[in-house]
Amino acid sequence: MDICALPARTLRRLIGQKAVSPVELAEACLKRMDAIDKTLNAVVARDDEATLAAARVAEAAVMAGQPLGPLHGLPAVIKDLHPTRGLRTTWGSLLYKDHVPTADDSLVAAVRAAGAVIAGKSNTPEFGAGANTRNLVYGATGNPFDPALSASGSSGGSAVALATGMVPVATGSDTGGSLRTPASFCGVTGFRPSPGLVPSESRSLGWTPLSVWGPMGRDAEDTALLLSAIARFDRSDPFSWPEIDGASFYPLPEVDPASLSVAVSVDFGFAPVAGVIRACFEQKLERLAPVFGRVTRTDPPMQGADRAFAVMRAVSFLANLRQPVETQRALLDRNVIENVEEGLRYTAADVAEAHTLQTRIYRAMQRFFEPFDLLIAPMAAVPPFEKTAIAVYEIDGRTLDSYFHWLGLAYGPTLTGHPVACIPLGLGPTGMPFGLQLVGRRGADRFVLAAAAALERLFAGDGELGRPLPDLTSLSAPA
Repeated sequence: MDICALPARTLRRLIGQKAVSPVELAEACLKRMDAIDKTLNAVVARDDEATLAAARVAEAAVMAGQPLGPLHGLPAVIKDLHPTRGLRTTWGSLLYKDHVPTADDSLVAAVRAAGAVIAGKSNTPEFGAGANTRNLVYGATGNPFDPALSASGSSGGSAVALATGMVPVATGSDTGGSLRTPASFCGVTGFRPSPGLVPSESRSLGWTPLSVWGPMGRDAEDTALLLSAIARFDRSDPFSWPEIDGASFYPLPEVDPASLSVAVSVDFGFAPVAGVIRACFEQKLERLAPVFGRVTRTDPPMQGADRAFAVMRAVSFLANLRQPVETQRALLDRNVIENVEEGLRYTAADVAEAHTLQTRIYRAMQRFFEPFDLLIAPMAAVPPFEKTAIAVYEIDGRTLDSYFHWLGLAYGPTLTGHPVACIPLGLGPTGMPFGLQLVGRRGADRFVLAAAAALERLFAGDGELGRPLPDLTSLSAPA
C-alpha cells in the first residue's frame, strides 16, 4: 500500500484506528521528498529530526487513547510566508534567508493544535509577489507534470507537494489567485475562503479583504478537513466573526449537482483568456453542463475590476514593503520593487476610485447571484508556461498592462470576497492539468466546498474530467 497516495481523511481515520502509524507515514512522506523533490524544488526547508520527533509524539497519543485532533498525525507543509517555530522561514527573500523564528504565527499554531506534523516549508515567490513560484533564495519550483514548466504561484510549492504525495495537506494564501492558480496548474484543489474565515494577524491593512489564508488538498474533502482545523474566530482580524465554527466544515454535506442553477462565463466579461483555453473549456462544458439542473451563459458584472485590483494591490504592497524597497533595494526581486513603485504613483483620488469600483462590483454581484447557486469558469487564462519566466506578459498577441493582468479570472472574484474553489478537470490543451473555478454566493463557503466535492466524486476516474496524476517515476532523481 502506497500510504502517500491515500486521502488525508482516510489516513486520519486509519491513524485513529491504529492501522497506520504517524511515524510510518512521516517517514514515507520524507522518503517521497528525498526521491523526487530534487527535480521539483517544492519543499525548501526541512528538519527531518523534528518532524519524526513530532510524529513519535503523535503516535504515543494514539496508543495512549488520548483525544485526537482533526489532523492528528498528518504531515503538512506550510507556505514559506508563515513564521514557523524552529524552521527556516524566508518569505522567499534574501532579507530573511537565514531567519529561524522562535514562535509560530496563528495559522501554524492552529495546524499544530489540530495534531498535524509539520514536515517542511513550501516554496513561494518573494513575499508572495507573483504567480510563478521562483525566488532568489531557493530558485524556481517545477510543475510535477513537466518540471520545466511553472507550478504557478504564489502557493506553487504547496500544490506540487500535494500533487506528488509528499504530504496529504498543505497551507496556501490567496490575493489574486495565489492558491487557486497553482491548484489548477498542478491538478489539486485549492479553496479561497471568505475573508476572516481563516483569520490573519499579519495583514498591515487589516480592513482590506484582498489577501486571505486558505487550505489546499488533493480534493475538496481533504481541503475541507484542513479548513475545519484553521477556520476560527480571532479578534486580531477585523473580518473574523465570533460565530465561526471550524468543525462545521467537515464532513461536508451532500450536494446534488442536478439541483443547482449555474452561471457559466469563460472570461467574466473582462479577463484575457487564451484561445486554446477557451476552446478547451467549451469542449469540457459539453460534458459538464448536463450534470447541472440549469445552466445560463452570462458574464458577471465586473466592469472596472482591472483598475480596482491594480490600485488596491499596489497599495497593499506599499503598506507592507515600502521601507525595504527604500533601504535594501539591492536584495529584492523585480516584482516587489515594481509593486511598491506602482503604489507610490497612485494618489488619494486613485485609491478612492478603486474602493468605489470594488464596492460597485460587490453590490452588483449580490444581485447577479440571486438566481444562481454557482458561477463557473476556467481557473487559469493560459496553460503552464516556462518556470524561468517571471510572468505572462502577452496572450494571443495582446500585450498585457502588467505582469499580473493574466490573472483576471482569479482576481475578479477576489474583489467581491466571495468563496471560490478550484478543482481539477482533467487535462488542458497542452496535456497539463486544467482547473475549474467555482464561485459561490457571499458566505457560502461550506456549500462551495460541498459542490466541489460532489463534482469530484462524479468525475473520479474519468479520463477527460477526473483528477490527473503525475508520473512519479519520471520525477525521481538519479541515485
